[in-house]
Amino acid sequence: MFIDEVNIFVKSGDGGKGMVAYRREKYVPDGGPAGGDGGKGGDVIFRVDEGLRTLMDFRYQHHFKAQRGENGRSKSQHGKGADPLVVNVPPGTILKDKTTGQVLADLVTHREEKLVARGGRGGRGNKRFATPANPAPEHAENGEPGIELEMTLELKLIADVGVIGFPSVGKSTLLSVASAAKPKIADYPFTTLAPNLGVVAVEGRSFVMADLPGIIEGAHEGVGLGQRFLRHTERTRVLVHMLDVSGMSGRDPYEDYVTLNHELNQYNEALTERPQLIVANKTDMPESEDIIQALEEQIDQPIERVSTLTKEGLTSLLRKIADLLDEAPEPAQEESEDEARVVYRYQEEKTFEITRADDGAFVLSGEPLERRVRMLDLNRPESARRFSRTLRKMGVDAALRERGAQDGDTVRLLDIEFEFMDE
Repeated sequence: MFIDEVNIFVKSGDGGKGMVAYRREKYVPDGGPAGGDGGKGGDVIFRVDEGLRTLMDFRYQHHFKAQRGENGRSKSQHGKGADPLVVNVPPGTILKDKTTGQVLADLVTHREEKLVARGGRGGRGNKRFATPANPAPEHAENGEPGIELEMTLELKLIADVGVIGFPSVGKSTLLSVASAAKPKIADYPFTTLAPNLGVVAVEGRSFVMADLPGIIEGAHEGVGLGQRFLRHTERTRVLVHMLDVSGMSGRDPYEDYVTLNHELNQYNEALTERPQLIVANKTDMPESEDIIQALEEQIDQPIERVSTLTKEGLTSLLRKIADLLDEAPEPAQEESEDEARVVYRYQEEKTFEITRADDGAFVLSGEPLERRVRMLDLNRPESARRFSRTLRKMGVDAALRERGAQDGDTVRLLDIEFEFMDE
């Protein structure tokens, strides 16, 4: 089964917890703190595997979670960092943030990688917090939480040549006689429901040809197979536009030519600038030559004659395709956020927000604040005091006071609930 778009969930590993421990050795009086740091959580990395051709594996697995780092140990031993989680994808996969639609990466070449979610850093052990004023701290950090991300994976087949045309014009038959591919062939429309690939060899040169499913009027708006397969044309360097000149389909080849190019233009204007060969197929039929002559008067471009049934004109066509490929440029990749031009503007960082709950409680939220609080072990009195200092340092106390908070008012943050005290 050919699958070219999936939604998945990824989460990098949480950092390991820091340790609260002390040296207790026979000949080391007042040994002091010896709690080790937690290990770093595992990253989530996407890597291209040229042996894959579809996103079929993601049909059965939608969640990808890296391992958390190992907790710190006594005797100042740090926890082990977790190995990265490597997710293999086929060449031509585009990674997008499902929420924003932002392109994170366009992975094309074999073994190309993209780090999409960095693992959380390990929490610091109590040894890190020792000071002359507090030589034996009872405080250690929890590991930093990993990054959660909902993603959309889109596959655009990487082929040198894309064969396009209305249903039943002979696209699959051309692929079958030009290569060793065995696509489904039948005498009814929409026989091909998924793109097929084949390697074509001609005069010492070779290229990959893709038979793209029939595109009809309104495809750019989702009619028929619509945008689902139109996007595969974006990877091709040369387009082979097949027309049925047998006169048996009841369709006008010129109207088909105009309609299909209009659909390509509406979907992506750059496709109309792609080198395109017009191929008149089924020239073995009696009325074909008259239809071709009429086409030549309407289309100001050479028309290649071929019969996929008798293979007449096939070698000449493949030779011309190879010649076009020698000159055709590589299609542009989609630009990710890292590669895009960056415009720097001053903007005050918003580290938290304050809202009111239905019962009148003040509710604190915001990723920077929440991540710092998650790293505090509030079961320890010293960590609880550190929590209070963190709120004061980040300006939460002052902001609550401005919102009208008074002594005894309830404040909530994540699963923590406490009373506001106006000192």
